[in-house]
Amino acid sequence: MMGRQSDFQPKLFHYYVNLEEKIPQDHILRKIRNHIDFDFIYNEVKDTYGDNGNVSVPPPVILKMMLLLILYNVRSERELMKTIPVRLDWLWFLGYDLDSDIPDHSVLSKARSRWGEKAFMTFFERIVWQCVEADLVDGTKLFVDSSLIQANASNNSIVNKEDVKPYITRGYRVLEMRLEEKEGSSSDNRDDNGHTTGTVNRTHRSTTDPDAFVVRHGKGKPRLQYKVHRGVDEKSEIITATEITPGAVSEAHRLTSAHTRNTEVIVETVVADTIYHIRYDVYSQKS
Repeated sequence: MMGRQSDFQPKLFHYYVNLEEKIPQDHILRKIRNHIDFDFIYNEVKDTYGDNGNVSVPPPVILKMMLLLILYNVRSERELMKTIPVRLDWLWFLGYDLDSDIPDHSVLSKARSRWGEKAFMTFFERIVWQCVEADLVDGTKLFVDSSLIQANASNNSIVNKEDVKPYITRGYRVLEMRLEEKEGSSSDNRDDNGHTTGTVNRTHRSTTDPDAFVVRHGKGKPRLQYKVHRGVDEKSEIITATEITPGAVSEAHRLTSAHTRNTEVIVETVVADTIYHIRYDVYSQKS
């Protein structure tokens, strides 16, 4: 006999709802939760919180939310918070229940500002070292590559620094000096590999995102962009080193140093595109 669905009547109470039983054993979030201890973040950021005032969202929960944001390519923090209540696997991963209060999206941006870069670098380095201990990393052969990422800024924000100098406030001049120090102290604005960053980046700056560089990729139009550099170990294709720079900067040699620091293995071979023009000194170690 064919069954017919009755009109939906929302339940006032939900009995015997166990999120633990709803999540498949082979779910990626279950694997992450079983192998990674997020509680390390307590010690890393404890000095950034006071002893009085409102109780914050637990740091491990914030870190897990940031991981979900990247792992599932969520477009914004607002969308993340709207999606969490309708995803049973996300609720379970965060340690929430069906009726748990979801925090405001602003907790993520506030946490990033409060914690600083060091906390996230520590998280990355801990994961890499776990891969080393699990024999997933060999360490002797490193593949280096990079990807351009468009900055969240319009090309219309680019101005000639000389044109706006008379109107620049003292505070902006201080910011400009910091950015110039970040680019390097050489007179021709070369990066650490000795390559110029381009004439336009020596004379122009975006007013909304001064860290970004104007870069042309292939036959496309010049855009404000950043560059994500990655070092990948050959054995299991684990990312062992990463760095974000302005779009016109090449940092391959710095990735090899970070790889060695994170894995405690000296690189013997580096594989990269010719665009890097790597001047890599072969390391050797005598026992």
